[in-house]
Amino acid sequence: MENTIWSLVPPLLAIVMVLLTKRVLLSLGVGIVAAAFFIGSFNIMESLLLVWESFKGVFIADGALNTWNIYILLFVLMLGILTAFVSMMGGTQAFANWMISRVKTRAGAQIMTMVLGIIIFVDDYFNSLTVGQIAKPVTDKHRVSRAKLAYIVDSTAAPICVVAPISSWGAYIIGIIGTIFTTQQITEHTAFGAFLQMIPMNFYVWAALGVVLVIALKQADFGPMKIHEQRAMETGEVLDPSNKEKLDAESKLPESEIGRVSDLLLPIAILFVATLGSIYINGLGAVEGEATLINIFGSADVSVALFYGGLIGLAATFLLFSRHYRAKKLTGKQFGEGVKEGAKSMLPGFTILIFAWAIVALIDQLGTGTYLAGIVEEANLNLALLPLIVFVMAGFIAFSTGTSWGAFGILLPIAGQIAAVTDPALIMSMMAAVLAGAVFGDHCSPISDTTILSSTGSSCHHIDHVTTQMPYAIVAAVITGAGYLALGFTGSVVVGLITVLAGLTIFFVTLKKPVVKDEIAEEPIAK
Repeated sequence: MENTIWSLVPPLLAIVMVLLTKRVLLSLGVGIVAAAFFIGSFNIMESLLLVWESFKGVFIADGALNTWNIYILLFVLMLGILTAFVSMMGGTQAFANWMISRVKTRAGAQIMTMVLGIIIFVDDYFNSLTVGQIAKPVTDKHRVSRAKLAYIVDSTAAPICVVAPISSWGAYIIGIIGTIFTTQQITEHTAFGAFLQMIPMNFYVWAALGVVLVIALKQADFGPMKIHEQRAMETGEVLDPSNKEKLDAESKLPESEIGRVSDLLLPIAILFVATLGSIYINGLGAVEGEATLINIFGSADVSVALFYGGLIGLAATFLLFSRHYRAKKLTGKQFGEGVKEGAKSMLPGFTILIFAWAIVALIDQLGTGTYLAGIVEEANLNLALLPLIVFVMAGFIAFSTGTSWGAFGILLPIAGQIAAVTDPALIMSMMAAVLAGAVFGDHCSPISDTTILSSTGSSCHHIDHVTTQMPYAIVAAVITGAGYLALGFTGSVVVGLITVLAGLTIFFVTLKKPVVKDEIAEEPIAK
């Protein structure tokens, strides 16, 4: 059944199940089993062996430990623990207090939130909950509605994490890309180098950030958001009066009373520097030929660097924790709780990653992408449309399922296989379009974890967040679609970026300010 229409059944079954059940692990699992049965000609023992081999290959390759996958999985767990300890040490609250006295206007409060979302890129969960909590006192002071706060937080969570190599998302995506390159026997690119090349091609990131900036600078809104913002400016009611229930994120972990700004900034800064340093050292030892910065970073085993960077960042966090322990603000028992809850918070992504790696190998054996590529060639479809088509497809799946990681696991190997057979030059743009589309769909989805956490961290009613954010996200998606059309027809990333910039410029010019300018919008609110 390889390379035939039957090869579509397992991935389509996984996609349909995700749409119907909203359960990514179950759906990927069913896809794995179905693919194994198809490859094994419905021989039960042979099919079960294929399933076992697909999962075994995640941890063991060529008779040895698959250190690439294992190190990435450990890095994801370490990020969860670091996030928990930053919250326990009171670093989040201390940073919020420090910022309140430094932001003077409504536009400044919104831009500050955007900048924080860009800086705190380690993980989307961490971003969604942390940025909302940090910015909330500042945006409340300047009468920015909670709906607007949640929108800005959501627009700088997944969209930033998806282009950040040193993040749980970066580790996840690099892992899938590495598996795709291995199965497709692509040797001219490394997984890390390909990830870096795709960053400027992820047009939805730049369109989404651009729309946030335009809205903040222009101080103009449309759709349901306009109602929330007008009420906040005129009455100071940052929440809909009918939705006043407490929506703050509640943590099972305690919080120290002596938290400092450094308890937030130092762990993230050390993690960032240590990981970059590890990548450089590892790459410098492995580079062949001229030791340029690009060659060094491209030659590095990023999984090893992420592992050591995570260890150093976590060690620094534990040292900071010792100050709170000595002051008797946190206990040894709470240290253990922080490790447990932090690791536990990452288990959903941890398991999805394992299942995604397993299905990649089976989809390749089925030749699904090869068959789809043949259909594309026979239909004489213009290959220039493929990035746009993949973007729309990924957006639809992620919107329906509420997860971009599941869409990555299903669509990235298929997109990579189609490009490898039709036109290898398209592989980067098509995989970037998958990432962009999945983030867009995840951004809009009412059942997305980042959508839920962004509204929770911002203390905004969930439905208010969904309805106010969607029009803005759709504007960014339309601009992104134009960018992928330009990229597909010209083959130039620069032309695609210029198209996105032109779309944002048109949006800025056509967006009208309120007829009556409320002075409260520009002046700080008295204490």
